[in-house]
Amino acid sequence: MKLSAALLLTFIFNFNGFSQQVYSKKEPFAHTFSIVARDTVTGEMGVAVQSHWFSVGSLVAWGKAGVGVVATQSFINPSFGPRGLSLLENGLTPKLAVETLLKLDAGRDVRQLAILDVQGNVYTYTGKNCIEAAGHIIGDNFSVQANLMEKNTVWPAMEKAFKNSKGSLAERMLIAMEAAQKEGGDIRGKQSVAILVVKAKSTGNSWEDKVVDLRVEDSDNPLVEMRRLLTIHSAYEFMNKGDLAVEQNNFKLAKEHYKTAQKINPNNLEMKYWYAVTLANNNEMAEAKVIFKNIFKQNNNWKKLTPRLVKAKLLLVNESQLEEILKL
Repeated sequence: MKLSAALLLTFIFNFNGFSQQVYSKKEPFAHTFSIVARDTVTGEMGVAVQSHWFSVGSLVAWGKAGVGVVATQSFINPSFGPRGLSLLENGLTPKLAVETLLKLDAGRDVRQLAILDVQGNVYTYTGKNCIEAAGHIIGDNFSVQANLMEKNTVWPAMEKAFKNSKGSLAERMLIAMEAAQKEGGDIRGKQSVAILVVKAKSTGNSWEDKVVDLRVEDSDNPLVEMRRLLTIHSAYEFMNKGDLAVEQNNFKLAKEHYKTAQKINPNNLEMKYWYAVTLANNNEMAEAKVIFKNIFKQNNNWKKLTPRLVKAKLLLVNESQLEEILKL
């Protein structure tokens, strides 16, 4: 279903009240740099943003599986997020969605807005009064945009980095963000960062539709912290796959997933513990006992937990084998 011109005007006036269309000093501002992008292989769509402003992701980054993503920044209008996604759902292109949102917005000259849809179509707007250095570049299945930057080479650096990057969509967007910071970034400095990635198709369950949803709300080095969090996130994705394999009694597959998780995040005791449990379930007791012993030495609570797993049928060992483990 597509919206008619009359319905579009009704939408603009009625969504969350027309007062939100008026630029005022009470509106939050997030001078920042960001990227909206789509993975052409998986179809996943994402937004990444950094700013010298607290909790930038809570207002700038918006996304919905099977629909698209939105980045609203500079002197931001937070309603552009949900309203932009609603316009996409009703059949508008990103270009028409942006134009519709700005049509009766008194603050359009200080807005910066990027919208990308599920097909990878993207449109970006930079108001003429956004604080310099400000601008954007629209690429194939992505756009980069920035305002209040130290210099006008920041967003071109993002474009180049993203186009030359490899890995998951979240990883590639983070690489673009790191390139922006290396080029000078926000002239005021840095404080918060967010990455949001949603699925190409909705599962019908909103809690399953977000692939990545990470934020660093306040930090001296938010991108460094985001890099750490994304690494841990990737490791736990394999832990989750391992847990699913355990539920299906496929302990060999679980072992491989847990092993991969450990490689990504080698200092996490819990990941080592569940790997040891899986080894024991695969009758590889000698290797399992070496790992259990090391873990128990560092934190005895894991030893206390172990007998409980037998009752829950997560640790498939007999009484003598359990006794061997608990003597470590």
